[in-house]
Amino acid sequence: MDPIASRTVTVGDIEIGGQAPFALITGPCQLESLDHARMMAERISEACAASGTAFIFKASYDKANRSSIGTARGLGMDAGLEILGRIREEFGVPVLTDVHEPWHCAKAAEVCDVLQIPAFLCRQTDLLLAAGETGAAINVKKGQFLAPWDVENVAGKIASTGNERIMLCERGTSFGYNALVSDFRGLPVMERTGWPVVFDATHSVQQPGGQGLTSGGQREFAPVLARAACAVGVSALFIETHEDPDNAPSDGPNMIPVDRLGALVEELRAFDALRKGLAEQSAG
Repeated sequence: MDPIASRTVTVGDIEIGGQAPFALITGPCQLESLDHARMMAERISEACAASGTAFIFKASYDKANRSSIGTARGLGMDAGLEILGRIREEFGVPVLTDVHEPWHCAKAAEVCDVLQIPAFLCRQTDLLLAAGETGAAINVKKGQFLAPWDVENVAGKIASTGNERIMLCERGTSFGYNALVSDFRGLPVMERTGWPVVFDATHSVQQPGGQGLTSGGQREFAPVLARAACAVGVSALFIETHEDPDNAPSDGPNMIPVDRLGALVEELRAFDALRKGLAEQSAG
């Protein structure tokens, strides 16, 4: 399974891949307001400071793949990008958001360091090409329906634009109705593509559509899966967080309370350091 990844992707001043400590992609699932985003960015900064963990602030201006027509989608592109731009400037951190249509990409890339391709859209060729053409870093969520060895074709579409700033993100595989399973054999399989691999701990415990009008989740298992991913070896972790997950407008059942994030990240850094240290010894 060694090395962790042969390529690296630089986002801001964060190196993702190789033997670098894992980068953290974190934030609330959905943008709520500028004040809320500021509060979350400040609390995340505090949570990551003790361990020196570099993070990318993640929040979506639109959740276009909600379970039902009545659930909240977000603030919209214009308001959302303005907020993300303010967070980027005020906190000096890279920012990431989802894109859903090819025409979203260029506009989002004016503000965001990373464009994220949602799992349901990971084979949409026009979207992948438009994202790649921006030159931004691209984080592709592996579809719940996709085998890990199939992500090479997904990455190839983006790379065909000349953009090699690609990250591949595991977020669980459909396992019957309203359930996902994380097959950790997939992480080294995805790693063989040479692109940095991200593990999404919070969406891996999602129960898609599990509450009828909304998705459910089992957030208590997110730290368990994150530890396992670090033990296998990943370049980045994706962990959504919120100050009050039970009352969040989107994906609350999956998200880690932000007051628990610091302790979790410190624990995960220990797993990550052990794994990458063993990889260096093996390579030597």
